[in-house]
Amino acid sequence: MLRAIVLGAGAGGGFPQWNSAGHGCMRARAGDRAAPARSQAGLAVSADGQRWVLVNASPDLRAQIAATPALHPRPASLRNSPIVAVVLTGGEVDAVMGLLHLRERHAFALHAAPPTLAVLDANPIFGALDPAFVTRHAMRLEAPFEVCGVAVTAYAVPGKVPLFAERGGDDPGVAEAGEAIGLALSAGGGTLHYVPGCARMTDALRARLHGAACVMFDGTLFDDDEMIRLGAGPKTGRRMGHMPMTGPGGTLEAFGGIAVGRRIFVHVNNTNPALVADSPERARLAAAGWEVAEDGMELAL
Repeated sequence: MLRAIVLGAGAGGGFPQWNSAGHGCMRARAGDRAAPARSQAGLAVSADGQRWVLVNASPDLRAQIAATPALHPRPASLRNSPIVAVVLTGGEVDAVMGLLHLRERHAFALHAAPPTLAVLDANPIFGALDPAFVTRHAMRLEAPFEVCGVAVTAYAVPGKVPLFAERGGDDPGVAEAGEAIGLALSAGGGTLHYVPGCARMTDALRARLHGAACVMFDGTLFDDDEMIRLGAGPKTGRRMGHMPMTGPGGTLEAFGGIAVGRRIFVHVNNTNPALVADSPERARLAAAGWEVAEDGMELAL
C-alpha cells in the first residue's frame, strides 16, 4: 500500500504569499478557517510507513518536515532521518531550493531527469550536498525504478524550462524532453500520479492517467489570464507552463472522459480563488469532482 502525505499544496510563494495583499491572502493571514495557509508544493510517499521518499524539495521543506511526525528523526541515534530519497519533477526554484535544508551529512538518493540535474550541476551552491552522502541519479523517462518498495515511473509532460533559465524574456516555448515531468507512484495497490506542472493535455497523457486511483494535478491558476487581470504578473498561466483549471483547453475540460478515482489540485497559486473553501470557484470545482489539496492531507492507495 502506498501512503502519501501532502507536505505543501501551494505554488511558488505559498499562501499567503509574503508580499500579497490579495483577498485570499488577507483571509489566510487573518486565520480564516476557510482559507488555510499552504506551503509550497511537495509530497512524501512510503511503502512501509518507515522509509519516506520526498517528491520535490520546496523552500519550505524544513518547516514541512517539522510539521510531519512521520518524517521526524527516531530516538535510536543522535542524527538520523526516515527520508531515504528525493525525486524531482523539475528544476524550478520552488522544487529544488529545499535541497539545501538537507545538507547536514544525511545519506539519501537524489533522482531527477537530466535537464534538472544539469540545473543543479550548473549552480555551485548545490555542492553543499556532499556527494559522499547524497548520490545523484539520472532518471530515464519511461524506465520504472524502485525506492524502498515505492515503484516510480517518470514521464515527460509539456512544460517550460525554469523561469530563471529563460533568456531575454523571450518565450522559450513548450518543451517535452524532461524539463517538466510527471510521476507514477505505487506500492502494490492503486497508482498515484503526481503532476504539479503541465502546460497542456496530450493524447498520450490522457491515456496514461486513465484508470488511475488518484491524480494530483497542476492547479496553479483558475483562469489563464488571472495574474494579468489581478495585476499580479505579466504572463498567462500557459506562458508560465501551467494549464488553467477552467476555460477552453483547461483542466476541467481536458479531464472529461478520463476515469480517475480521485482528482486533486496541487501547486495552487495564491491568486487562485479556489484556495478559499467558501468561494463559488471552489464550489464549481467540487461539482466537477475535484478536490483542492491542503498541507497535511494524507492518502492510502
